[in-house]
Amino acid sequence: MSLPPVFLSEIDSLTREVLLAKPADILQFCANYFSKRLEKERTQLLSAKPKDSAMSENTFPGRLGINPFGPESRAANTEKPSTSHIVRVTERDEDKVNPTFNNKPLKSASDGFPEHYGMGRRTSVSAESLNPTASSNESWTPPYHRKTPEQLERLKSALVEKPIPVKDIKVISQGDQGDFFYVVEKGSFDVYVNPAGSVQPGLGGLGNKVATIEPGGSFGELALMYNAPRAATVISAEGSCTLWSLDRITFRRILMDSTFQRRRLYESFLEEVTLLSTLTKYERSKIADALVTLKYPAGTTIIKEGDVGEEFYLLESGEAEAFKAGCQNAVKFYSKGDYFGELALLNDAPRAASVVSKTEVKVAKLGKDGFQRLLGPVESIMRRTKYEGVEEIDPLYQK
Repeated sequence: MSLPPVFLSEIDSLTREVLLAKPADILQFCANYFSKRLEKERTQLLSAKPKDSAMSENTFPGRLGINPFGPESRAANTEKPSTSHIVRVTERDEDKVNPTFNNKPLKSASDGFPEHYGMGRRTSVSAESLNPTASSNESWTPPYHRKTPEQLERLKSALVEKPIPVKDIKVISQGDQGDFFYVVEKGSFDVYVNPAGSVQPGLGGLGNKVATIEPGGSFGELALMYNAPRAATVISAEGSCTLWSLDRITFRRILMDSTFQRRRLYESFLEEVTLLSTLTKYERSKIADALVTLKYPAGTTIIKEGDVGEEFYLLESGEAEAFKAGCQNAVKFYSKGDYFGELALLNDAPRAASVVSKTEVKVAKLGKDGFQRLLGPVESIMRRTKYEGVEEIDPLYQK
């Protein structure tokens, strides 16, 4: 059986691109290559058929040419009740793009693409568990990051208030396309997941209740981040609730801009860390995405001897010292580019020493999961670092 000529042509083109680029991650390169090819072809189709109603701007309402910070982005959302006891909140223009609740027949192939052709949308998503209580760490608190007055003003201008007056209002439905991210100001909302991937008719069609979102919580981000259908159904658990919504374009713009700036900042720092010099730029960028910056004043105990180790630290600025019980003098000194906290994670043992900031310091923190997943290539280098008085803690140091 001979292969189709179109297939052979595509493979030849891909081979040339691979030889030119010589990518370190061949799978990611191939995925990006075909995504760009597909996007280019669809753009050409749009340009060739500007009058085709099946591919008109109504297919993606409100997505092109709209300033998310302009007055049109703050228009009030309409509500459309369903025939069941549970009332459903309709996202803006949802009736035009949501195939779940539209009974109109699709156009024939001769008319071009179907009316609800999912152009530009990915059909699968891999994400963390929807159950926020799955972790056994009950002392966890969400991170707090200060905002400049300009950043606060941008957020206030972009957010739209959405009152939820009664119980059992369906805010989002599993399987639908999502256009908004929501933050809970008042009230609580129940989260349901149906194994079928969408809401089913009849009792129990919502699926299993997996979580409850309280004030300060948020939902709806997965569909916007990955261009995927809603992963769960969210319903108001009480009356007089208040949500704040953020549209898709604004959400992605804020998220992508802040992520890009943060990555650039960390990448420039990681290039100066001797430990990571053997890693590729791609590997360092993955570490940069997982780091969290913390600041400590002078004299602060960053890690304490005997505690369970859950974090690894890179010193961005300042100086710190390591002390061990029974030793009057510091057993090690740290400056910019040094790291600490690795022993407990490498050996799954308690902290072997305490690290105290000598001056005001700024550190980049990496959690245990990220440490094990991202720093495998330099594990042997970290094991070579010797500390005075820790031989009895780590058997690898025994002679």
